[in-house]
Amino acid sequence: SSSASGDGGSRAPDTSLFVPVPLKPGPGGAAAEDVGAELTRPLDKGEVLKHLNKFYKRKEIQRLGAENGLDARLFHQAFISFRKYIMESSSVSADLHIILNDICFCPTGHVDDLFPFFLRHAKQIFPMLDCMDDLRKISDLRLPPNWYPDARAIQRKIIFHAGPTNSGKTYHAIQRFLSAKSGIYCGPLKLLAHEIFQKTNDANVPCDLVTGEERVYASEDARQAPHIACTIEMCSTNTPYEVAVIDEIQMIRDPARGWAWTRALLGLCAEEIHVCGEAAAVDLVTELMYTTGEEVEVRNYKRLTPLTVLDYALESLDNLRPGDCIVCFSKNDIYSVSRQIEARGLECAVIYGSLPPGTKLEQAKKFNDPDDPCKILVATDAIGMGLNLCIRRIIFNSIVKPTVNEKGEKEIDSIPTSQALQIAGRAGRFGSSFTQGEVTAMHHEDLVQLKEILSETVPPVKAAGLHPTPEQIEMFAYHLPDATLSNLIDIFVSLSQVDGMYFVCNIDDFKFLADMIQHIPLNLRSRYVFCTAPLNRKEPFVCTTLLKFARQFSRNEPLTFDWLCRHTKWPLSAPKNIKELVHLEAVHDVFDLYLWLSYRFMDMFPDAALVRDIQKKLDDIIQIGVRNITKLIRASQSAAAPGAAEVVSEDSSTAKRDARAPSDRHGAKSPGALSIAVEAPALRRARSPRVSRSGMRQEDLKSYGRGSLANRLLREGLLTQEMLRQLESEWQDQHRNGRYGFGSKRDDQHSSKETGKKRK
Repeated sequence: SSSASGDGGSRAPDTSLFVPVPLKPGPGGAAAEDVGAELTRPLDKGEVLKHLNKFYKRKEIQRLGAENGLDARLFHQAFISFRKYIMESSSVSADLHIILNDICFCPTGHVDDLFPFFLRHAKQIFPMLDCMDDLRKISDLRLPPNWYPDARAIQRKIIFHAGPTNSGKTYHAIQRFLSAKSGIYCGPLKLLAHEIFQKTNDANVPCDLVTGEERVYASEDARQAPHIACTIEMCSTNTPYEVAVIDEIQMIRDPARGWAWTRALLGLCAEEIHVCGEAAAVDLVTELMYTTGEEVEVRNYKRLTPLTVLDYALESLDNLRPGDCIVCFSKNDIYSVSRQIEARGLECAVIYGSLPPGTKLEQAKKFNDPDDPCKILVATDAIGMGLNLCIRRIIFNSIVKPTVNEKGEKEIDSIPTSQALQIAGRAGRFGSSFTQGEVTAMHHEDLVQLKEILSETVPPVKAAGLHPTPEQIEMFAYHLPDATLSNLIDIFVSLSQVDGMYFVCNIDDFKFLADMIQHIPLNLRSRYVFCTAPLNRKEPFVCTTLLKFARQFSRNEPLTFDWLCRHTKWPLSAPKNIKELVHLEAVHDVFDLYLWLSYRFMDMFPDAALVRDIQKKLDDIIQIGVRNITKLIRASQSAAAPGAAEVVSEDSSTAKRDARAPSDRHGAKSPGALSIAVEAPALRRARSPRVSRSGMRQEDLKSYGRGSLANRLLREGLLTQEMLRQLESEWQDQHRNGRYGFGSKRDDQHSSKETGKKRK
């Protein structure tokens, strides 16, 4: 994420972001040349060049440039452009022509006389030089409470319900929401908004549902209900309510979405604001509310059911019991573990981030149903919030999670305490059939560190996210009409000033989409909307669809249901392998994207109702695939070439997937996520972002077991992870004892050196 200093002084702009506007010689130049030449003589371009270069080297000129906002970089770029303009123009303005002639041929002329012309040219190619003060004012983010005059006009009561998962904090806030004359619930997920929508209407309190993709009215005549359940980005800061509930407030620190919690907290017009979340956010919320003159009442909650961290690890899938949930941090592990569970004659439900909400709910219902034979759940950290699950024991398959650093490199690091607590807290839910929860790890080595992670205090939330508004970007564009949207955003963040309690959210996804559709002619407001579309840039099919949407939109051609069906090849059939399942998930995201755009451009995306119907049908098709996921895995493995398996890590917290397929050794595309490789034990035990306990670098881990006999046996089910671990342990014991049954190349070299010594 990007942040800006809050020292109150003017920030020096990052001038590397200033893109010069290209200038061409103006039309009708011949007449101007005639005037200049008539008054003096035609220019000698050779002489002009010599004097221009003298002008550039003058320290006095460089100082004058700096006083006018031209640092060394801008001064150089402006001079190159100025020189090129003069040298390549067939004519220049009469006044410039006369000055150049005087400098070249008259003793009274001096190169310093060029400065006003040079500065005029510099301001033409860098228009921001003339309006830097205005740009600084627009990008000054130091007083966000002032952006919400309606909220500042009332005295709001803030109640913070602080506690861990399963402590009843949200329940108490919702009780107040239900008893109010009007209210709004703001949650981080569609699933949560939908759950509150259902519960509220079931309690005979009319409540509407508002998400980015749909609006569902409680009344048949589509009148707005006094209560609304919405995803947090969709909350209105203009509508007055008696009670507002902001759920999962600790997400105010989220590098990408934190701005939505900041906006809701500062901007909601409600007499009472009930904030729910981790105690780690109490100090920041109190500090933020101090700046608005509002006091915070903190209500602390303790967990309702006991949670025990076990002293023993699971060690083997043979030790699974009903109500167990194995948490994995990559889709490959989900596939691998579910396949091994099925091989033991057990049924399991599967939940991961990129599944549609309906499929997640169906899998949760299957797992929760006491009459269903499915008693085991395999899931990613997607279960951390949004689903009610009857889990007895949480088992961490691994405590390291693949992440992508700022340079775009994949790293592995231990999960943070807040996330570990949120996931562990799902065990032993109050009111479920399990009166207490248990937590452990798959392997003993991980359990030792898991205990450390869970015992640590969650670090306090330090800052709240902010994001430039469309209005701010429009004002920027007014001053810099030739800049691209991506460049406008960069300059905005570069100049922005924030207080220490805030940070500017990560805008990489926004810029990615801005660059992708830059060549398409759109007005700024429409372009901004397309760039805020909720999609994952790692999904090529969804990205190319957005591109096609934007292109057709720019031609003023409505995106019809028939067009979408042709593009997605609807109707689609049930998936036969993992690759097809992954594609169906991407098509579901395309339908989501259409619905999201339909609420912003109704005329251009007119068939929302029809698309919603086929999306429900697609959800049913995906459910069939997930119910048969182990069959799909087997089909994928048999289709893949032997030895083509790769360890494909994926950051499941993005709740999306990378659908790009790696090539197998025959050059054919093998399904991206279907190269099912059991994650190497060394990777599981990795403790640092870059190096595992066994000393393997991450680059080595990626190729660990690729095409190896062990990997092939694992894929064919003839070898389990536990057996592999035992073999590895025995091999290490032998290695330590000097019995190199199947030593490494280095061992061979070592022994040959020893032999050579003896011969001598």
